[in-house]
Amino acid sequence: MESVTRGGTRWKRFALVMVPSVAATAAIGIGLAQGALAASFSISGQEFKVRADSLVGTDFVQYGSIAKGKDLEGKDFAAPVAVSGFKTATITNMCQSVVTPKVPFIGNVSLELTAGGKGHDPVFAKDIYLDVSDLEADAEFGDIDIGVAAGSLKNPGIQPGTQANPYGFSQRAKNATLTDVKQKAWATTAGTFKLSGLKLKLHKGVKECF
Repeated sequence: MESVTRGGTRWKRFALVMVPSVAATAAIGIGLAQGALAASFSISGQEFKVRADSLVGTDFVQYGSIAKGKDLEGKDFAAPVAVSGFKTATITNMCQSVVTPKVPFIGNVSLELTAGGKGHDPVFAKDIYLDVSDLEADAEFGDIDIGVAAGSLKNPGIQPGTQANPYGFSQRAKNATLTDVKQKAWATTAGTFKLSGLKLKLHKGVKECF
């Protein structure tokens, strides 16, 4: 990892931030395509993959937490995550996928969702929080502050209800630009989520965004 320079840092394959993602359900997807609405997404204890050409966000914050829920067998699970928050974010050429394994009489089924592609406005999100487990991207941060206490984060601060140590490590920046993004996530929550040019497809077998 390169050394940090406050005000305009580039980090190759920075593994602690993530791009927003969308729910793997057709009903929610159609609603998002028709206009902006609040959304909270998680997929039965499964990680989902998201690829995007770029994400441009404002008022970035990040801190450690734990994602909890039920897996496909109904059992409790917990996983460490880096929660990333943005006041606003725009995402260009986004693809999200999730594979449901061993569906009776069918086998593996993949859901692929795309939005914000060529000829359409970028995906837009406001007050968004993301539970990420892995990310690869080229990233540039403006006016970055690393090592602040999580409890001091503002606009947005720690997400309400998040299990996070207010005295734990965190970081923040006035703006962030990520390109060539590939990420895995457990959940996404947004005050507003709007997708232009939404397309949703189901595939028999395994077909993922990357």
